[in-house]
Amino acid sequence: MGVRELGLPERFPHDGSLPERVTIWEVGPRDGLQNERTTVPVDVKLEFLDRLADAGLTTVEATSFVHPKWVPQLADAEELLARLRRRDGVRYPVLVPNERGLDRALAAGVTHVAVFASATESFARRNLNSGLDAQFAMFEPVIARAREAGLDVRGYVSMCFGDPWEGVVPTEQVVTVGRRLLDAGCTQLSLGDTIGVATAAAVERLLDAFIEGGVAIADLAVHFHDTYGQALANTLAALRKGVTTVDASAGGLGGCPYAESATGNLATEDLVWLLDGLGVEHGVDLDALVETSRWMSRQLGRSSPSRVVRALSG
Repeated sequence: MGVRELGLPERFPHDGSLPERVTIWEVGPRDGLQNERTTVPVDVKLEFLDRLADAGLTTVEATSFVHPKWVPQLADAEELLARLRRRDGVRYPVLVPNERGLDRALAAGVTHVAVFASATESFARRNLNSGLDAQFAMFEPVIARAREAGLDVRGYVSMCFGDPWEGVVPTEQVVTVGRRLLDAGCTQLSLGDTIGVATAAAVERLLDAFIEGGVAIADLAVHFHDTYGQALANTLAALRKGVTTVDASAGGLGGCPYAESATGNLATEDLVWLLDGLGVEHGVDLDALVETSRWMSRQLGRSSPSRVVRALSG
């Protein structure tokens, strides 16, 4: 008999010290697949999106309108969105890098977009071909136009805790970038540990700095990579600070094409196991999610890095 049939993980009653419910922002179809070298057929991507929605995920980042030259895996964004069977109650955000990307997103009928900023000069130059300050010349018109069109806009901030070229990133620098995105009109910030070097103490310090800077905790999300095995510990630290949106990728898929030291994202299954044990609601069927990640692993021809998927697969 397996651990699931035995009623594990044990679910403890909610004790009031953590949020009652967490929104899982599923990034597998976009952030998870963007670094795959083998092209994933659009039919597989569509089934992946359907399976994730079937498992109960209500926010599934579908694709990106980055130029195909930079992210060839997502060159099929228009076709995917044209064929996507959108579910009631499920949001399908897309990443847009510039105004041309926004034009494509609007033409595809999206209702929620995201922009991608850097907290460091080095990563801004490598990822955005811009500088730390100059990057906003790209984002601010995109955010303004998207908000005028009635869209929600998420702002990703990468390299919030460490940069492979600059080392430790000053907390005040991250807050400055994040505040500028919010002031420009972003409705949420996702704080990214792009190379997975954060620790729980660093997460608490950064969230405290945002709160002290006048940012509501409800406007913040966290995005952890598991390079050094700290993603779940960092997530728990964020939950204790009141964060209610956590990014994760089914099966732990993902990395970053512009930062070679970045490994997989926090696996959605590992996050769900944690939340179940804490008595925090999330609305996701763990067994259906694990089967989805097993299925995607078969499509990619390799095993999942998710600890929970591996354990439940025997």
